[in-house]
Amino acid sequence: MDQNKSRTIRLWDLPVRLFHWSVVLLVPAMWATYKTGKMDLHIKLGLALVFIVGFRILWGFLGSEPTRFTSFVKGPGAIRAYLRSGRGADGGPVIGHNPLGALSVLGLLGLMAAQVTLGLFATDTDATYSGPLNYWVGSDLAETLTELHEVGFNLIVLMVVVHLGAIIYYAVAKKERLVPPMVTGKKTYEEPVAQPKGAPLWRLALALVLAGGLTWWVYHGGHFVPPPPPAYDISY
Repeated sequence: MDQNKSRTIRLWDLPVRLFHWSVVLLVPAMWATYKTGKMDLHIKLGLALVFIVGFRILWGFLGSEPTRFTSFVKGPGAIRAYLRSGRGADGGPVIGHNPLGALSVLGLLGLMAAQVTLGLFATDTDATYSGPLNYWVGSDLAETLTELHEVGFNLIVLMVVVHLGAIIYYAVAKKERLVPPMVTGKKTYEEPVAQPKGAPLWRLALALVLAGGLTWWVYHGGHFVPPPPPAYDISY
């Protein structure tokens, strides 16, 4: 590789890297707490997922250039061009997610969002533990949503397997390591590339506040201010 033509850029910002590795830790933790019956902790971890998934969706509109959906979500033409040449539609190297990998990102993020949402309405078999929005639905619908919540986890596992398979394929067949840039945030290209634009701190603050507000709202059962306790009639 000609060092005079190569360039190392800041590819993945810190927020998206923290999101990625938080999901890596939280998904198996959610499975473990469910299997061991630690539902109090399971629900708390679910609220953490509400925050980070909500943040990542917001960051897809507010974040640095490679993390925004408009940067990597492409149409069929761009996908075909990438499959033919392994490069972008403009003939240059792909910066960030390639058009095919974007489908995996969207699929996994969409499944995570659906799974978290279903969990908010789910309940266990004896209704001892329920999601914070469970009272919004009847028992029959809650049972159906709980079953879908269980199916959703299996789909997430499938998507994770596909994701890992893609990482191994790129490492072996294309000699491209995808994991180190998600750790360091930096990636070296064998030709000159432009440094992607970052995001100002006010956008990060806005995304954090909005994701935090969503989590607070969910935690309080759909109320930003906790409702007063029910009044008890003590008259005789």
